[in-house]
Amino acid sequence: MFERKVKENKPVIAICYDFDKTLSPDNMQAQGYIQDVYSGDVEQFWKETQELSLKNEMDSNLAYMYKMFNEAEGRLIFNKKSLREYGAKVALYDGVESWFDRINHFAEINDVIVEHYIISSGIKEMIEGNVISKFFTKIYASSFYYNKRGIAIWPAQVVNFTNKTQFLFRISKGTLDVNDNDGVNAYFKPEDLRIPFNRIVYLGDSETDIPCMKLVKNYGGSAIGVFNPNTNNKQKVHALYEQNRINYYEAADYSEGSKLEELVKSIIIRVKEGKDFSDLEEATKLKYLKETNEL
Repeated sequence: MFERKVKENKPVIAICYDFDKTLSPDNMQAQGYIQDVYSGDVEQFWKETQELSLKNEMDSNLAYMYKMFNEAEGRLIFNKKSLREYGAKVALYDGVESWFDRINHFAEINDVIVEHYIISSGIKEMIEGNVISKFFTKIYASSFYYNKRGIAIWPAQVVNFTNKTQFLFRISKGTLDVNDNDGVNAYFKPEDLRIPFNRIVYLGDSETDIPCMKLVKNYGGSAIGVFNPNTNNKQKVHALYEQNRINYYEAADYSEGSKLEELVKSIIIRVKEGKDFSDLEEATKLKYLKETNEL
């Protein structure tokens, strides 16, 4: 019933990304959408969303999705087309647009397959409208259900920081369809996994990524914390590193020759050669000690 990916003859690496503040400098909703449908400022929008969530014991993502829908009434036709149009306006960090082709080419010449995945609490339709959507094998994100007229009327999928982890297991097993429950719960011998966890890379920026980061790291994969290169504020990634949630951290600079690119390419090479990542982890440890004046 469900199409499932099977093991290839070459090693496959899955690079999984959060979206907001990982590939883009800000929340996708705050880059035009909120400003067009809401009478207050962006900060007030999120404050009211939090209040709605707390008052009603409501999932915070369901709260913001409701708020998006409710504020659009009378101002915007709330359909896939409008959401994708707003998604097309979402800004990306430097180098993101060319990142995927560069990483894919590097993997190809090293006889490795790389697949890219989004695991985000943001809006799937907005991500689909962005120029980079074509590069992802699968986009896992919150989405809406639409009526016969194409108008959003109900959440179809809600991705929060705890249920994000299920998608890592789907990717590892090759059972990518969100409704393939038998596949994702099936037992696999470690050698039968299409993408073992030591071949999964997860890039995220904050506390909402912790369950995925910790899972990937504990299972031998590579969890990378990123920070905004424009502010150079490393407080969050330092905390994630101190708490043993991530293996590495770098600025969210995806430009050619950046430290982040060098790190990901180094991981690809070690997967190809069957080596561990101890030297990369030691380099990150020394960097952290230097930055926190603990040397």
